Amino acid sequence: MSRDRYVDFLRAWAIVLVVLGHWLITGLVREPDGAITAPELLAVVPWTQWLTLGFQIMPLFFLAGGRSAGDSWSRARAAGGTAAGWTGRRALRLLLPTAVYSGLVLVAVGICAAAGVDSGTLALVGWAMGMQFWFLPVYLVLGALTPALYAAHRRWGLRAPLAMAAAATVADVLVVAAHAPYLGLLDYVLVWGVAYQLGFCWRDGLLTRHGATPFALAAGGTVAFAALVGPGPFPVSLILVTGQTPSNTDPPSVAMLAWAVAQVGLCVLVAPVVRRWLERDRVWRLVRPLGGASMTLYLWHMVPVLVVAAAFYLTGLAPEPAFGSAPWWALRVPWLLVLGLVLTGVVRLLRPVDRGLASLFERTRPDAVPRHGWLLWLGPAAAVPALARFAVEGFAPDGRLPVLPAVGLALGTALVVLPRVVTRRGTPEPKDALEQAA
Repeated sequence: MSRDRYVDFLRAWAIVLVVLGHWLITGLVREPDGAITAPELLAVVPWTQWLTLGFQIMPLFFLAGGRSAGDSWSRARAAGGTAAGWTGRRALRLLLPTAVYSGLVLVAVGICAAAGVDSGTLALVGWAMGMQFWFLPVYLVLGALTPALYAAHRRWGLRAPLAMAAAATVADVLVVAAHAPYLGLLDYVLVWGVAYQLGFCWRDGLLTRHGATPFALAAGGTVAFAALVGPGPFPVSLILVTGQTPSNTDPPSVAMLAWAVAQVGLCVLVAPVVRRWLERDRVWRLVRPLGGASMTLYLWHMVPVLVVAAAFYLTGLAPEPAFGSAPWWALRVPWLLVLGLVLTGVVRLLRPVDRGLASLFERTRPDAVPRHGWLLWLGPAAAVPALARFAVEGFAPDGRLPVLPAVGLALGTALVVLPRVVTRRGTPEPKDALEQAA
């Protein structure tokens, strides 16, 4: 079965906007004592919160992930695969590059701490290197739930995401009105799970069977979002702003759910036009590498910020107009270009690592399940809380190494990898193995 170019395009488009969005709102300031700080643009310049409507593109990740997961799980089930084997292989695709990235960052943190780097600076850098991790535990949980979610899809169709949306709304009302914070954890799975579940529906034609469905999703989601952030209690920002209550992302709110539904509808509406555009070889040659490198770009895209900070801000070479002023915005253009050049270099340096991970991934047997199959579930179970801790506290909370999350991620990755590695002698390894397994 050939890959759907439009799904790959959605991943590429989403990762480009995520990277550009993070770079755009990251502003560095060199203090008189030489320290580098990063004021929170969305809080300091409130009008920039409207920009998040264009850059909050994570619903497309979950939509594309649900569609590809539906394809993959259907094929595995038809071939006699098990839920544990399939889930472990999907988890492996995320955990391998994440473990390598985390290991290298933790080594760098340890070296800097031993060298006497200021604990506050180290904590800020460690947080910047882990802030994107929130996506990974949610995606791992949805991957583990995929067999059950897809079974619900086959039985109830569009009623399954509708029920999840209703549950998310009830949970969010309790979080906002009754201050029940732990219920908010459910919304991470329910809100993003609606987009994931709609990916199943899209795959099986439920979103395109009636021409009015995508229009209803796009229009209904937009109207609901406008009502929730206008007369409603929610802010317009779709990215976390310190001190802003309630938030649309921590946990994901019913307003975020409305925006996700609107994005799904718009995505389905424009699919025929974009698919025709992607049939052009020149266009596809630009899109395909981005889709194949999406995990690398997602994990490593804040490294260029540190490189530029060291090269231009610590040395005092960077011009520093008033934060948020017109000259400051004009300098965003060269800022983005320089970061893009550095990231290109980082990706090229990482190619041997990516090839090694692809080779290791291909040496894992899709149907390899330990004698006690439940053991395979321990890998994601150990990795999810570890990744969540990194996302919240970074890689150097209070300037210290986070030992427990590091052990949890290492253990989780090992539990997924070790039972599945096999030796394949004489079997050629396909190009872009990690991409093919998506």
